[in-house]
Amino acid sequence: MEFSPALQPATLIKRYKRFLADVVTAEGETMTLHCPNTGAMTGCATPGDTVWYSTSASATRKYPHTWELTQTQKGEIICVNTLRANALVKEMLTTVPPAELTGYSAIQAEVKYGEERSRIDFMLQASNKVNCYIEVKSVTLLEQDKGYFPDAVSLRGQKHLRELMNVVQQGERAVLLFAVLHSAINSVSPARHIDEKYARLLTEAQQCGVEIIAWKAELSAEGMTLTTPLPVYL
Repeated sequence: MEFSPALQPATLIKRYKRFLADVVTAEGETMTLHCPNTGAMTGCATPGDTVWYSTSASATRKYPHTWELTQTQKGEIICVNTLRANALVKEMLTTVPPAELTGYSAIQAEVKYGEERSRIDFMLQASNKVNCYIEVKSVTLLEQDKGYFPDAVSLRGQKHLRELMNVVQQGERAVLLFAVLHSAINSVSPARHIDEKYARLLTEAQQCGVEIIAWKAELSAEGMTLTTPLPVYL
């Protein structure tokens, strides 16, 4: 995935009201960006960090600039735009899918399914295979050189695990794919210290037959791509 036009840098002043952030450009201009991330963004929004932002051509947007990446003062790069995770996974599935997800002839996005009225991020189909349901989660929380999900209690994430288990019980295939969008993360684990119920459900899901995989993105101001499989430790 390439950023076109290229992202522009600024220095973070503060994030507030979840969806807004104030930054100052290299020219000294202060402006407000849209922040497309509803999470806690722990470690991703420290004042003084470098923010890389995109600019929309739409004349109707109140905030035309969107916060895409954070470059921390340690040099770590993090994608904070959670919408990018699905786009990266779709790009991977339609170009060079991982071995465990090959052999499918069709892909659908945002398919309604489940007893709890959910939408699966992607459903892969082939005439000679059962359907494969893929739920994507973005991982950006780094603690002690390890990546964790979620970064806050996630009732939605818990619901998705229950739905994936039901998919397996109905004879279909279910995959939870962690898209790691932090340059310093080299493994993924459930954040038991943040959401114990999610961690318990994740173990239950794996035991039920839900496949759990993680792929790390190569990140830069020019673009990003999922390139590297990572271990998942429960």
